[in-house]
Amino acid sequence: MQAPPLFVSRLDLRATAPNVGGLMALCEENYNALMRLAPGLPQLSGRLRSRPDHQAELLLAITEQAPYTTTLRLTHVFGDEGREGPQHEDEPDAVLRAYHDAGQVEVLSLRQTILPVLSHYDAPALAAKWRANLFVSKWLGYCLREGHRFSANADLPQPAKSNRKLLLPSV
Repeated sequence: MQAPPLFVSRLDLRATAPNVGGLMALCEENYNALMRLAPGLPQLSGRLRSRPDHQAELLLAITEQAPYTTTLRLTHVFGDEGREGPQHEDEPDAVLRAYHDAGQVEVLSLRQTILPVLSHYDAPALAAKWRANLFVSKWLGYCLREGHRFSANADLPQPAKSNRKLLLPSV
């Protein structure tokens, strides 16, 4: 079992006035945890899943790969084994952007109602970002302690591609 990152263990979890430096350090800790969860993240693509020892399934969907960033959706699935893809009741459900050059993770959206930290991430205010990143930090730590890991050979089956051709106007 992994201990929580040193920085996170020293945080005042009830902080009502977080500062930018603390937020940046938290985003850095989240990046480090995400890279332990998905070590090859800059090279991953598609939809991946992790389900160690019959734990709840964790889904990771790469939505965009760029030279210095990866945008992904991370969703925990509790129950209903036959389903594919994130469903409305699957949560936490987060869209994250990893900045590989800066070693930071930005929370683009977060939906979770499990803890009273926040239910939907809307406002870009510092306090809202702090709470969202703090939740993601705790969630990533939980996933790592449960043994979740993603690798390229854990791809989910992709839906069949359509045979329709895309018609482009001639120039």
